[in-house]
Amino acid sequence: MGRSGPHTTAKRHFWDCVTLTMVFLSLLFRAAHCQQCRIQRCNAEYVSSTSPSSGLQEDAAMDLDYCIALRAYALCTRRQARSCRGDLVYHSAVFRIKELFSQHNCSSDGPTSSAKVPSTSRPAVSELCDYENRVLVSGSAAQKKYAHCGLFGDPHLRTFRDEFQTCKVEGAWPLIDNRYLSVQVTNVPVVLGSSATATSKITVIFKSYQGCTDQKVYQATTEDLPLAFQDGSRSGGGESGSLTVVERGGSGVGRQVKIQARYIGTSIIIRRVGSYLTFAIRMPEDKLDFSDENSGLQLCLHGCPRNELIKEHRLGRQSQQPRLQGTNTELGPLRPPHQVYTVERATAKCRETLQVEDVYFQSCVFDLLTTGDPEFSMAAFGALEDLKALPPSKLRQNSPRIIRPYNGGVSHPPAAAPLLSLLLLTLLLL
Repeated sequence: MGRSGPHTTAKRHFWDCVTLTMVFLSLLFRAAHCQQCRIQRCNAEYVSSTSPSSGLQEDAAMDLDYCIALRAYALCTRRQARSCRGDLVYHSAVFRIKELFSQHNCSSDGPTSSAKVPSTSRPAVSELCDYENRVLVSGSAAQKKYAHCGLFGDPHLRTFRDEFQTCKVEGAWPLIDNRYLSVQVTNVPVVLGSSATATSKITVIFKSYQGCTDQKVYQATTEDLPLAFQDGSRSGGGESGSLTVVERGGSGVGRQVKIQARYIGTSIIIRRVGSYLTFAIRMPEDKLDFSDENSGLQLCLHGCPRNELIKEHRLGRQSQQPRLQGTNTELGPLRPPHQVYTVERATAKCRETLQVEDVYFQSCVFDLLTTGDPEFSMAAFGALEDLKALPPSKLRQNSPRIIRPYNGGVSHPPAAAPLLSLLLLTLLLL
């Protein structure tokens, strides 16, 4: 009986602690339950702030207000971090925001609001005619993937499948031909005694699409890089801004034109570098016919035909039969090589221009050895800049290696660190 007092007191103290703990946990979970995830509100505010009715310029990547809208979007999602902890739409938005910061070269530091008075002169782009905002609102931004295709130089081709090829392809060849657009290039011989060709004409046909745009044709040549479609207009789809042509700033390599087809999430950059043209496109994978084996000849999709491939980049001049004709209808008389490059000179020139050693560097060296034309080194640099401006969702191979100053040792490429995917997976599991 004498021990029952302390024993009862300890037991009562234990149950009091258990009760208080349960009350605390119930209040905690109730508060978390009452705090609803409002990520859709953040998505809607971002879509509203980046639509043409907000006064945002058509070329959003070059507009400071776009970075302000993007920072406001990021701030809104951060405020929802606790309540949206396990929400897939939230994590998709976080993933997409990081991609947009990198793609548009926006800083995370800066203002998140603008004193700019919204313009009411243009109606907002409907969801149907704005692919990226439509995907963002649907919450599937993280699942959407983009592919890149580029053609430059002698010519070198980077396909939508991230394969890199060097081809002959003289004459007219289709790069893309699907239900949304067609792209055709014309390649002409460059120098006597070589199979080297370069692009002298690019024709892009945007097909009529569900009220977003009528059919529009854009054509660039070595003599003319217009800032309008062939009918004289600079946009399609009326005032919606779903298809636009603008002059692009950025690196100082050649004159550049950017075509944005917002209704299919597609951007195109065409450069005139010296006497030749380069082409780059970024397009959603779900707008491409990867699974269609009957999609016909499309260099961007399937690569060059086998008989048009140049098997390897040979570091030296190949002995080739001179061409029978000495003239070309596009460029006039074929020119002899500008100058003779040794492997060492070509390597030094391309290293000075590109500052990387990757497939673009190798293409630069190959073109200098083949043509002796230093303009080709600038074409390789421009193509690399276009890859950075219009990146695919994932570079599966040929990642650039930055050249470091020689210090007597062996330089090693930086190791890949896919921390973003690991972080996203960790957040989803929490």
